[in-house]
Amino acid sequence: MSARHPGEARGDTEGRPDDIETRLCAALRDAMKTRDVVAVFALRSALSAIGNAGAIPAGPDPAPGAGRQYVAGAGAGLGATDTAARPLTQADLAVIVRREAGERETAADQCDQAGHPDRAERLRREAGILRAVLETG
Repeated sequence: MSARHPGEARGDTEGRPDDIETRLCAALRDAMKTRDVVAVFALRSALSAIGNAGAIPAGPDPAPGAGRQYVAGAGAGLGATDTAARPLTQADLAVIVRREAGERETAADQCDQAGHPDRAERLRREAGILRAVLETG
């Protein structure tokens, strides 16, 4: 199985508008059309966090001498080393997006304390965009 790209639906939720990942991708398309740089950044980072959460952890290093003659530990054939992404439920996706929004709100508070209200405002806007995507479902 090949790697899944952001926006490519997961499992049985393919194409459903109530799918969080589908809503994030739709919001990203809209933000790109309107050239809303803040929204594009927030949405892309949330989709990246989802992709990272679905990644399979690396296994142990291959044994010396394992694999092909020319590349240690290499697999033979197209797609021989591809693995399926870890399945994530809608609840998992919601937790990831909430965590992304929460991190931005925490960083915004720290920016306020450090005397950077413009950066804090941008971070709060990013958090609001992510929370709005969750609430539309």
